[in-house]
Parts: sequence; structure tokens; C-alpha cells
Amino acid sequence: MIKSSDLQKFMDKVKAAESGHQFDLASGEDLSMAVANLIAIEEHMFFNANKTGKTKYFELLNETREMRKTLMKMLIPSYEGEVWCTSKHLLAASMRIMEVGTKYQTKGDTKTAYDLFKKSYNLYNLFWAINLGVDKLGNNSPATPADTPKETPISYKKSDFLGKISGVIGKILDCCRE
Repeated sequence: MIKSSDLQKFMDKVKAAESGHQFDLASGEDLSMAVANLIAIEEHMFFNANKTGKTKYFELLNETREMRKTLMKMLIPSYEGEVWCTSKHLLAASMRIMEVGTKYQTKGDTKTAYDLFKKSYNLYNLFWAINLGVDKLGNNSPATPADTPKETPISYKKSDFLGKISGVIGKILDCCRE
């Protein structure tokens, strides 16, 4: 269980790393979305090859995979256990769920769309939580300091694990902060 003071130490560590240019979080966000899209391209190449019977798509899949691996190393230079693979699947799942959410939104089903967007965002933030080291938030510790809540059509529960993770990561990964 992590305490508020431990969480603050973590946030201070991330801010120090960011100001010391050890890792540009805004660029990291952009790079993580690029990696998610490369994963989707790999999937499409797989289906293209099988639907058309043309092996050139498998070759393109491999080229895309090699690029994705290189870029993922920029995001995840070192890891333990299955963090690499988990991270890849978190980005892929987040991207796919977001895409399904946009389809529901286009159909006018905003309730389902917002629910899917929330799930997508939580998975994306879990990717960052695992890779930045915030992976053990306790149920009794607040994820963020009390401040004015954001206006959003999506209600984020701060009591569940993913809600806490999203609260913390949302504060850390603010690409608009200069």
C-alpha cells in the first residue's frame, strides 16, 4: 500500500527527471501513441496477408514490428518480467477500445462511447504507471491532491485502482504544461 508521502515522492521524482531532460514526457506521450498505431499496423498487415494470400504483407509486418521495437526501447529502456509485453498490449488495447468508442460516438451512443473512452484512458494510464513506477497504489491513499475537478463528461472514480492511476498519471503527463 502506498502512502500519500510516497506518491508525492514519486511525483517529485518524475518532475525532477522531466526538468533534467531525462525523459520528455510530452514526447513520450506522442511516441506511445505512435507505438500504439504501429501495433495496429502490424495487425492490419497480418490480416491483409491472410485475406489476400500475399506474403509481401508479412514482410511489411516484420518491418513495422522492427520499427515498433526500436521505438518501444525509447519508451521502455529497461524492464522486469513481462513489463515489455504487458506494455505493448496495454497500448494496443487502449487504442482499439478508443476506436470502438469513436464508432459508438458516431452512432450517437455517447453513453457507451464515454464508458469506452474511460476504459481506454485508464489502460493508457496503466501503461505509464507501470513504466514510471506507480504500480502499487493502495485503496486508502488519495491519488491526487484535492483541487478543482476537471470538467468532463466522463466520471472517473478515484476509489478504484485504475481511477487512482489515471488521476496520478493525468497530473504527471500534462503535455500542455510548459
